[in-house]
Amino acid sequence: MTALESALRGLAVGGIMSFVVITAFAYTTLLERKLLARFQVRVGPARAGYIPIPFRGRTRKLLGGIMQPAADVVKIFTKEDFQPATVDKYIFTLAPILTALPAFLILAVIPWAGKVPVITPESHDYFAIAPGINVAILFILAVTSVGVYGIVLAGWASNNKYAILGGIRASAQMISYELAMGLSILPPVILAGSMDLGVIVANQSMANGGIWYVFLQPVAALIFYIAIMAELQRAPFDLLEAEQELSAGYSVEYSGMRFGMFFMAEYMKMISLSAIFTVLFLGGYSGPFVEQVPALGFLYMGLKIFLSLCLMIWIRATLPRLRYDQLMALGWKVMLPLAVLNFVFTIVTVVLAAEGIINLPGG
Repeated sequence: MTALESALRGLAVGGIMSFVVITAFAYTTLLERKLLARFQVRVGPARAGYIPIPFRGRTRKLLGGIMQPAADVVKIFTKEDFQPATVDKYIFTLAPILTALPAFLILAVIPWAGKVPVITPESHDYFAIAPGINVAILFILAVTSVGVYGIVLAGWASNNKYAILGGIRASAQMISYELAMGLSILPPVILAGSMDLGVIVANQSMANGGIWYVFLQPVAALIFYIAIMAELQRAPFDLLEAEQELSAGYSVEYSGMRFGMFFMAEYMKMISLSAIFTVLFLGGYSGPFVEQVPALGFLYMGLKIFLSLCLMIWIRATLPRLRYDQLMALGWKVMLPLAVLNFVFTIVTVVLAAEGIINLPGG
């Protein structure tokens, strides 16, 4: 495959995957509203679209609220896009784009399935937008770090004291938790001996005698999941937009589609970071019969990401918001030292296994 053919394939596959994930983002909002309604024993969206099913002389509503995301899109596109007179208008517009862009870029290196005929290049063993990137972990760490600039710049460009405080909180919180997140990513890299996400998935495949890293590295998996919740600024880590303190924080001056970009970025990152968690700790696309039918990898990835999204929503419905001092103390005094100790323990264990002193599960 020539360089031009590779580029065209990447554009085509990237466009299709982006469309799929954007659609998934829209229905993730519906999933959250439905689940939160169940958890809190109330009625969620049920009227905007449904499938009528005759039942005992009356009509039952199947999938009630299925068109709610479409209604939300129409509403947000028709709302006034208000811009205060004192903002830095160029950075004010750029900030939402910088926040949403990393969620799309992360998708490029995610392995979604095994070697599916026709759509997977011959030179690679798994399907991805950009397969075979041997520094995929570094790419993910670099791209996720860009998101903090969008939030900080949104606060600064708004020329509002509440927005600026939200931006300052963002820089402190996200940098603090990125340290622990980076250290929690290293154990799977060490165990697999590669930063290629496809290799990490292959090493967890039961067909290759592997085992999911969530069982070998439960501490790293827990730290990573807590860190991505903080990275997403979701409850109980949503101090950047605490209404009772900061009047919605960095996004207080945003409306219309500019606010919609921040909203979209949060849910897109939920999907992207759940996909990374799935690849690093839950075996990625691996599962029963995936060697015989590689396309099943899409199903397994989707199911695992769906379960991760449900867990995020469950956490939001259950836990109260932390105080800011508690949030920072958790990051610096608990998660970072624990991540360092786990990293050192992993290195020592791998060296002892290499010397034949101990045996690691899964080889």
